[in-house]
Amino acid sequence: MRNLKIILEYDGSRYKGWQKQEDNDLTVQGKIQSVLSKMAGETIEVSGCERTDVGVHAENYMANFHTDCDLSIDAMLDYLYEFLPDDIVVKSMVEASERFHVAFNIKSITYVYKINNDELRNVFNRKYVYHSEEKLNLEEMRIAAEYLVGTHDFKGFSTLTENAKSTTRTINYINITEKNGMIEIEINGNDFLWNMVRIIIASLLDIGEGKLKLEDIETLLSENTEIKYSLMAKAKGLSLRNVEY
Repeated sequence: MRNLKIILEYDGSRYKGWQKQEDNDLTVQGKIQSVLSKMAGETIEVSGCERTDVGVHAENYMANFHTDCDLSIDAMLDYLYEFLPDDIVVKSMVEASERFHVAFNIKSITYVYKINNDELRNVFNRKYVYHSEEKLNLEEMRIAAEYLVGTHDFKGFSTLTENAKSTTRTINYINITEKNGMIEIEINGNDFLWNMVRIIIASLLDIGEGKLKLEDIETLLSENTEIKYSLMAKAKGLSLRNVEY
């Protein structure tokens, strides 16, 4: 049996996230599995590297699947390109070792959040970029981001319940860049808790707008804190950029 690794990109605007659901077939995983199963003439289950939220996009999403299909990789790529919806594209496919699984042995995951900080929204990118009319204080945001870099207990930046085994994670870097009114916040970490990235982005936006103070970030990272930051950034501005093994 072949084990095939694929890299894909998708526009998550109309999907209920990556993971297939019993009562909803409008998921990225569901769409890919359906097309692959028809192509191979067998039931295909696709494993993903990360569960992206409703409305979140991906630039280089890693997945793998097992199949007895003997079509060439080029033929499979052509089939997927023809029959997948226009908002999902498989960019590459390679043979992987029998035991390879995209969710295991991940060294780091990178997400990027895009913000239009001009006075007016851009009608052409409004589905993929968050619009903030208020001029953001990027220097304060960068200082706050430095507090978050490193290994911390991020329970204050997650919607996980108290039953979680561990809420300690490591953020390797947060880069905040700006060009012509377009801001990108790039976050790289070893793993992320449920909704952690969107909550971190929301807190940084509130820092930039003066709604939060730097000491509030320190409080949320305190070992003994029971405080949780409840806001989440809009999903449309977020994309999974890369996964490293």
